[in-house]
Amino acid sequence: MKRVALEDIYESSNHLYLIMQLVSGGELFDRIVEKGFYTEMDASRLIRQVLDAVNYLHSMGIVHRDLKPENLLYFNPHDESKIMISDFGLSKMEGTGDVMATACGTPGYVAPEVLAQKPYSKAVDCWSIGVIAYILLCGYPPFYDENDSKLFEQILKADYEFDAPYWDDISDSAKDFISCLMEKDPEKRFTCDQALQHPWIAGDTALCKNIHESVSRQMRKNFAKSKWRQAFNATAVIRHMRRLQLGTSFGSNIHSANPSSNTQSRAPAKSQSVDCAPLSLKDCE
Repeated sequence: MKRVALEDIYESSNHLYLIMQLVSGGELFDRIVEKGFYTEMDASRLIRQVLDAVNYLHSMGIVHRDLKPENLLYFNPHDESKIMISDFGLSKMEGTGDVMATACGTPGYVAPEVLAQKPYSKAVDCWSIGVIAYILLCGYPPFYDENDSKLFEQILKADYEFDAPYWDDISDSAKDFISCLMEKDPEKRFTCDQALQHPWIAGDTALCKNIHESVSRQMRKNFAKSKWRQAFNATAVIRHMRRLQLGTSFGSNIHSANPSSNTQSRAPAKSQSVDCAPLSLKDCE
């Protein structure tokens, strides 16, 4: 797994053209849903690719800050295709003298310390990988509420469960792996290096039972294409974030796809779909 590359740049009097590497294999969830057979071992191999790539980024001092499934793309349509990591619009170099404290990222994948507006580190990427691993094994997100303030409260408390019956056929090793990454305290949270040594990744504890039917059904319910793409203009986002009940505004970096809903639910039947992008380079310092 590697990042999508910038191949060339062309400049005219009015435009700047960025020539990007062609990635034609589609998004991660789409490929899983289309499969007829999918196991915990498949999920383990996918997450290993993500860990290898992010571990390399971290070794270079780069923090992605917006890891999520739709930023994981297959290079080509072939079954053996590698996964590419994309969208570095929110990424930042760690150790440049600036303290990372900007509340940015995608709400369902963002680490507690980001929402708490505390200085944070590359550990935020490891939290996001834990969230992705959780979804790969059950098809729905660990944190859910149509009310963003309730959603953020769950994340701040690291309040998630391995619900029956969706997790009944998933190994204890997989659950332990996720718990090590979705650890509230970033000092205790596994690094990419540590996660790569976990038995679920490096050993043989990932099960080979077919979980495709259950996982793909939940993915179709929770991550419909039409929901992934929703976004709101900056003014609407700022107004919405100011209405949240966490005591401070998180600024203009988080886009909500459902700003008027007040319905609360912990059921995995359907998921809020939210997305985020930098509104300007300054917003993502």
